[in-house]
Amino acid sequence: MSKLEIVYGIRPLIEAIRSKKTISKLFFQRGFRKISNAYKELISLSKKENIPIQTVPKQKFYQLKNKNHQGVFAILSPIETYQIKDLLPVFYEKGKNPLLVILDRITDVRNFGSIIRTSACVGADAIIIPKKYTAMIGSDSIKTSSGALFKVPICQEKNIKNTIEFLMNSGLKIVSATEKSNIYWYNIDFSGPTALILGNEEKGISPKYLEISCEKAKIPAIKGISSLNVSVACGVILYEVFRQRKSQSKIHF
Repeated sequence: MSKLEIVYGIRPLIEAIRSKKTISKLFFQRGFRKISNAYKELISLSKKENIPIQTVPKQKFYQLKNKNHQGVFAILSPIETYQIKDLLPVFYEKGKNPLLVILDRITDVRNFGSIIRTSACVGADAIIIPKKYTAMIGSDSIKTSSGALFKVPICQEKNIKNTIEFLMNSGLKIVSATEKSNIYWYNIDFSGPTALILGNEEKGISPKYLEISCEKAKIPAIKGISSLNVSVACGVILYEVFRQRKSQSKIHF
């Protein structure tokens, strides 16, 4: 499914959620409220599944103006998503040296797509994103990633902190890319199982994730420039991982 798929109407959306369809975002029309048991059920299911919800003006419903949308529609994700607890054992069983990328609230679609493309190029095994506060998985991110979204498994997790702790307990080194460090990225050992955390474009990595990270990787910049664009920082660090692992993984150029 390469194009965006839209589902509208309360009952169809309830069934989509129950059927475990991957929903990128749920949109409610501002000022349009039809309180009913079905409406309440939709809200309850959305919260239970941690589906991102956004209230938008009626102009967003223009393409559905002749449809019985009941003031709500959703965009289904064009790709299948996973949970890392299901994939990680498979990586180890296959003898892989896992390399994971964790995106903490990356909201810009272009950065999101670029990071996924770079991750695919260096052979990352999975991308981990939160269910909320992240760029939408859709046609724009597919285009920006040059199709790499179909090549790297995307894991959507309800609780990133719990996910990080699970990865640490599973033998992965957690490395945060942040200027709040005195250790340069090339002085960190990436040869073993690793998860790299990249933070929000404006606020960086959440303090609670920095606190539990095994290492913090700094990329220096000249005075007056606080930090690199997150997708550029991703490329710099991932290619250092690639360089360190090159002799081990029989990579051919």
